[in-house]
Amino acid sequence: MDYRTIVSAPELHRSLADPGLVIFDCRHELMNPEAGARAYAQSHLPGARFAHSETDLAGPKTGRNGRHPLPHPDAFMAWLGRNGVDSSKQVVAYDFAAGSASARLWWMLRWVGHERVAVLDGGWEGWIEAGLPTTAEQPRIAPTTFKGAPRPTWVDVAFVQSHLDDPSVVVLDARTPERFQGLMEPIDPVAGHIPGARNRLFKENLNADGRFKPPHELKQAFLNVLGSVRPEHVVHQCGSGVSACSNLLAMEIAGLGGSRLYPGSWSEWVADRSRPVAKG
Repeated sequence: MDYRTIVSAPELHRSLADPGLVIFDCRHELMNPEAGARAYAQSHLPGARFAHSETDLAGPKTGRNGRHPLPHPDAFMAWLGRNGVDSSKQVVAYDFAAGSASARLWWMLRWVGHERVAVLDGGWEGWIEAGLPTTAEQPRIAPTTFKGAPRPTWVDVAFVQSHLDDPSVVVLDARTPERFQGLMEPIDPVAGHIPGARNRLFKENLNADGRFKPPHELKQAFLNVLGSVRPEHVVHQCGSGVSACSNLLAMEIAGLGGSRLYPGSWSEWVADRSRPVAKG
């Protein structure tokens, strides 16, 4: 196997017995953080480990660094090793069909230099719809050592703030238009968006069945939003650096690689009330 963006359910099913494959169940509900772990305990893909968005895929919160800050890379790589991931493994992450935690794990693995990682296209629902096997059995994991190195695939709040008036840098917000416009805000204490940001709801990358749209459709959709701005000058954000990873993945599928993540995203931005906020 050598998948680096998405993999279909039939393709993954054919490789379940491959000893070089590691699967992660990333199911997560933002307003019900333990729902994913309960769903995993009840049923999951054969051999899948569970990745918790609040602990495994995020670091300690300070109240000023967002709701899902990046963990220290050494801590993340140690977690990968405990789950049997080394540089030889093909990793596949899945989530609910319209979820984004699997894309977060995809991005994080690439952040520490691991390219052989893909997201299950269509997610959990697509797997079930195809009538493919599930289990409640816990996998037997042989711990190993993951050796990687973090890459400059993200930017901090200082970078975003210093480029607010730079037309060559585009901040792309993956939240709903209502949240982006400041019409409502169900999670964070301030409504609105980073001044100058543009909006591309991450769910628009998917067809009605929860699978990603074809590369040419995704490419045209992003070009419509970004215009002539090159991918390496695009910074993705959302509420807390999770759903933004779906836009990063979609751009990669579309052949528009090289953009970066702002992990702190809106929840970090508004933690300091002196930072400017735009609405509309």
